[in-house]
Amino acid sequence: MKILIMGLPGSGKTTLANYLFKKIKKKATIEWFNADTVRKIFDDWDFSEQGRINQAKRMKILAEDSGTDYVICDFVAPTEEIRKIFDADFTIWLNTIDEGRFEDTNKVFESPESADVVIDYFYNEEEMDKLIDVITS
Repeated sequence: MKILIMGLPGSGKTTLANYLFKKIKKKATIEWFNADTVRKIFDDWDFSEQGRINQAKRMKILAEDSGTDYVICDFVAPTEEIRKIFDADFTIWLNTIDEGRFEDTNKVFESPESADVVIDYFYNEEEMDKLIDVITS
């Protein structure tokens, strides 16, 4: 299952991904790809529209090639086009902040038309554990 955790920079994507990764790996095979880590590996810090599309394609390939039961990818995924390119099996939208740290990202960010889970505040551990049950059931 390819899981997208998306939202503005600073919305809690990496924190949630880290928690889910640690808990799910106790019961299934899982891989986690963080956008900043992937950009660092590929030395690609292009945040133009094409750069963001390239990152979505890269994240998709990494996820699909992982060979694990679950793959978590956390990245902004600011537009419907980018989310369609990534083609997640399960989408979690962190709608916890109104504006992110980067004005260029705020300008292009489109609220998703749909998401499997919308989180509008920072979850505590109990709530994150319930989310794991939803994902893995």
